[in-house]
Amino acid sequence: MANEQGKLRVFADANILASGNVWPRWPYEVLQHGLKGDYQLVLNSSVIEEAHRTLSARFPKGIELFNAFLTTCNYESAAVPTTEAVRAHATLVRDITDVPVALATIEAGVDCLVSEDKDLTVRDETTVELRRRVPIYLSGTFLREMMGWSTEQLEAVRGRKWTDF
Repeated sequence: MANEQGKLRVFADANILASGNVWPRWPYEVLQHGLKGDYQLVLNSSVIEEAHRTLSARFPKGIELFNAFLTTCNYESAAVPTTEAVRAHATLVRDITDVPVALATIEAGVDCLVSEDKDLTVRDETTVELRRRVPIYLSGTFLREMMGWSTEQLEAVRGRKWTDF
């Protein structure tokens, strides 16, 4: 839950980390709020490694930005769930490859998870247990509901682009 300074503790998954470092859209803005200290960003080594793999394969120019982000961001490190724990909770979400993220958010006791992964964000029977334990937000919804963004602010960012990627 909120840390000793009363800040929200927010777990961001690998797709937020990767896309937030190559597109100046909603995931980028979520990460910028973390950099500014508007909330306590929580990550673990697995999501960092997955974001690095994604960037290496699809957006190699983004690796330098990602590494700079990690260096300047004062993120809290969370544990990586054990293989046994993942197996024991294999049905927590519909894609077993997302179970480690789901478990990490629960075990870290964060206030919410921000993701663009439909296997985590869909509001159906496949995420009932996870949603019961931790609120899950798409990046735009997080910006609106947790950071107080207006519809106009969100729309201004929707299609924004950098020319380097």
